Parts: sequence; structure tokens; C-alpha cells
Amino acid sequence: MSAKKGAAKKKAATDSGPEKRLIASNKRAYHDFFIDATWEAGIVLTGTEVKSLRDRGASLIDGYCFVEGGEVWMDSVHIAPYVMGTWTNHATRRKRKLLLHKQEIVKLASKSREKGFTIVPLELYFLGSNAKVVIGLARGKKEWDKRQTLREKQDLREAQRAIRQRELV
Repeated sequence: MSAKKGAAKKKAATDSGPEKRLIASNKRAYHDFFIDATWEAGIVLTGTEVKSLRDRGASLIDGYCFVEGGEVWMDSVHIAPYVMGTWTNHATRRKRKLLLHKQEIVKLASKSREKGFTIVPLELYFLGSNAKVVIGLARGKKEWDKRQTLREKQDLREAQRAIRQRELV
């Protein structure tokens, strides 16, 4: 009996909650914007959308979010039609409601009204059986900002490569 209790305690200690399964990420948003803050939101989806997401059929590239009537909406996110769907299939680029707390919505609305700020979806994933999206409050980068970021990444990569070469010698 005590061996079973010990195994159960070990399993409980290693479980950190539901598994996060990534569906899509928006790498272009990190290239085009400075991300100031992020929020995790639930999404209101139809049945065929959920089944299509389980097959990893989504793209966040052109997506954006906006606040309208005290609610946050995500638009232009492509969720592929479900292969086995019939006439009940969903529209691929429809407006989808995001689920956030009221205080978060008020904060997002006030920040997004400021000049230069927008709300973009960054990641789409399943947390357990629930579909979630990470949205970010973003400021647009200028062309020289993008070049500077790429240059910094390249310099960091070269420095790491040099360190590895020294360790091998």
C-alpha cells in the first residue's frame, strides 16, 4: 500500500496541470511589432472549427483583434475547413469572440485607442481540451528597427558559435 501512495505522490508532484499543445504561432508579429504586454484568452468556436484545429489547420499571419461593444473580437485568422465536415462547416476567416475578464477588456480598449498600438494574436493552442489564444498589445516597428533586431540576433548567434568553437578546441 505505501508503495502505491509514494507513486501517486510522485505523479502529483510532476503534473503541472493540463498539457499545452501548440496549434499555430505568429512569428511574423514578433518581426513586425514590439510586443508590450500579453494576455491569454479563450475563444468561442463552432464544432467543426475545433475539429479542424485538432488537425492543426490554422494560420495567424493576417489576424488582428479589436474591441467593440465591450467585447474583444479576433478577425482574419484562417481556420481551415474541416475535411469531414458537411454543410455545417464554418467560414474560414470569420470574426471570433475572445473571452477575457472585464478589467482586461477595459485595459486593452484604452491602450489600443492610443496612437501606434494594435492587438495581434501571437499563439493558438489547446490547454487540456480548451482552445486558447495569446494576444499581445503591439507597437509597429519601423524598417530600421527590424534591421536592428535581425542584426542583434545574428550577432548573438555568431557569439554563441564562437563560444562553442572554443569549447571544442
